[in-house]
Amino acid sequence: MRTRRTPSVSLFGGVLAFGLWLHGACGQAEAAVELKVSAAKVGQYEKVEFSIPLDAQYRNPFDSDEVDVRVELFGPGGAVLSVPAFWCQDHQRRQIPRGEKKADWIYPVGPAGFRARFAAAQTGTYTATATWKDASGSGRSEPVRFEVTPSQRTGFVRASKRDPRFLELDNGQPLFLIGENLAFIGPTQYVNLSRAEDIFGKLAANGANFLRVWTCCEDWATAIEARKSAWGRSWGWKPPFVHMPGQENDLKAPKCIKLAGESGKTLDLNPSQPLAVRPNTRYTFSGRIRTESGARVQASARNAPLGEPLASQPAETWTAFQREFTTGPSEQFLDRIAFRLEGPGAAWLDALSLREAAHAPELLWEAAVNRPIRGYYNQIDCFVVDRLVEAADEHGIYLQLCLITRDLYMNSLKDDKSPEYEQAIRDARKMLRYCVARWSYATSVAAWEYWNEINPGLPTDRFYAELGRYYEEIDPFHHLRVTSTWAPSPKDWRHPQLDVAQLHHYLRPESKEGFKDEVAVVLERTQLLRKDAPRKPILLAEFGLADNKWGLSPYMKQDAAQGHFHNCLWASALSGACGTTQFWWWETLDQQNAYRHYRPLARFLADVPFTTAGLKEAAATVSTEEVRPVGLQGSDCAYVWLFHRQATWWNQVVDKKTPTEVRGATLEIRGLKPGAYRAVWWDTYEGKPLREQTAAVTSKPLRLEIPAFSRDIACKIVAAK
Repeated sequence: MRTRRTPSVSLFGGVLAFGLWLHGACGQAEAAVELKVSAAKVGQYEKVEFSIPLDAQYRNPFDSDEVDVRVELFGPGGAVLSVPAFWCQDHQRRQIPRGEKKADWIYPVGPAGFRARFAAAQTGTYTATATWKDASGSGRSEPVRFEVTPSQRTGFVRASKRDPRFLELDNGQPLFLIGENLAFIGPTQYVNLSRAEDIFGKLAANGANFLRVWTCCEDWATAIEARKSAWGRSWGWKPPFVHMPGQENDLKAPKCIKLAGESGKTLDLNPSQPLAVRPNTRYTFSGRIRTESGARVQASARNAPLGEPLASQPAETWTAFQREFTTGPSEQFLDRIAFRLEGPGAAWLDALSLREAAHAPELLWEAAVNRPIRGYYNQIDCFVVDRLVEAADEHGIYLQLCLITRDLYMNSLKDDKSPEYEQAIRDARKMLRYCVARWSYATSVAAWEYWNEINPGLPTDRFYAELGRYYEEIDPFHHLRVTSTWAPSPKDWRHPQLDVAQLHHYLRPESKEGFKDEVAVVLERTQLLRKDAPRKPILLAEFGLADNKWGLSPYMKQDAAQGHFHNCLWASALSGACGTTQFWWWETLDQQNAYRHYRPLARFLADVPFTTAGLKEAAATVSTEEVRPVGLQGSDCAYVWLFHRQATWWNQVVDKKTPTEVRGATLEIRGLKPGAYRAVWWDTYEGKPLREQTAAVTSKPLRLEIPAFSRDIACKIVAAK
């Protein structure tokens, strides 16, 4: 979807300059490094985590060109794997009731450091050794050992080796994706982390198993790599940044904050993330200030002054300042930090910091002015993604993580021979490396999605080829790769290093592809994908009713029974795609409790042999044109959904017409091999069998009497045993 919700503004925040929060002070080659492993024994496909305590300081520990840390693993049968490590600030979390939903209190804890994660596909004994390389040299830790024991886990998601149009797990079990989008997760959104976990549970309880989640939302929701700043927002970016006084004509000079104007002018720190604090805790707020003669700045927190007004001594020089305060007994979020100009003149601020103690983690990271955007990976949102990945694992949900913040890169991809294109590839490689290092261990991660809806006219073939080759080097688990564009992009669907072909489509009044018949649109869009991706999994990864400006359609709430949602799920499930249509309007679906529509479909699909039956479009006809058959069949099986053409969303919601009951119709299926068959008719709303009948195929097609129905009905046909 090309639009995104603009969150309401809340007051919290600040930061220290990028890199100052790094721990340690000396070169690591001087001392031995003790590699630590989280457990001596883990189950197959379960996470084992390594801690690599390098005693060194780096300007940017996220940059693998500056410091490359890995864990080498030697496994059973001589297997050798190399897993990239990642820089990590640990956090703790509490759920705090605030209004109608639970707020997420997320607070950094302990020193940051390098971690690595791994999940073994083979059982047996493993030996792990950490290696690192930087400008001072290289090093290797002493080895540690751990044991991997058998488990009931089913492994990673793959394109099936038996039928690459569909998905399976490492143990060979077919996986059909049933789910939706849950793209915007953040403290100012309808779905925060706590509500997301609740939704995971609702989905799982109703048979759903898939979510498409954005980690690229800029500053309105979760974004691993984005400009999240206490000084402005992406949709109205006018920060109070200026070059350092005396360096105004040097475009490469660092910047600072300027407060100028009439006495009484106020500047608020307004981070995108709530600023969590501990109750009854002493904090130090610090930075440096430069003021013109006669100007002062009153700093305040929680609408209370932080000591006397600030001024540089002498004027026109940089002067460090420090203020301390103690939080209240129930204070868990710092609501406001502000600066008020007093007197004539201007003031400049830099290096703002809020810490619990001298060596505690920095809290005002969003106040940093000179922190790079590309190459800095926001640790609070990375922690949120950690928790989403863990919650998905707990509930049996598979995630497609949309990784790269599009607008940070898209303008650099116009010319695939330009220096800007080269730099975009380098930066995207580092970002992908970080994601692989932190989350590729998780079997709940089904696929990496490079972009959400990038311009399909850009020359991205080289980008996907180079990232694809790099990815194959660094991801030992070989997750699926996918991308999306804002219009159909056959060149991406055909690209050899994109594993899944996906398309986004919305039912809009001005849509040339149709609007009133959702089933016809689902089938047409699926056929469009299949034409250019004949041997890949295909997916309608965004779908739904929208207005002509791509906003939420007013018809969504009018369709209180979610008939269009139900119809699209069933049509897509038997269209040849690897999953259902993934609806976009998750907030409305949640408010309408539409999850109940997943369970009947999940029950029907539970034993469909997607990867082994050689399924193709069913050669099915119905004796009345009122009914549209949609289905798949193999040589000795068929799975068919029958849809009453009067049951479209438009007919029921807008025209207020109730479909007439279909009676006395017959279903005919050609191409099944001779033999006896058992047909079970299913109620698609209750998810249970209605009636069973037997029939035989000789030289004539299979023919079945259809039970009376008014909206839709489904049938499973299998060879009788």
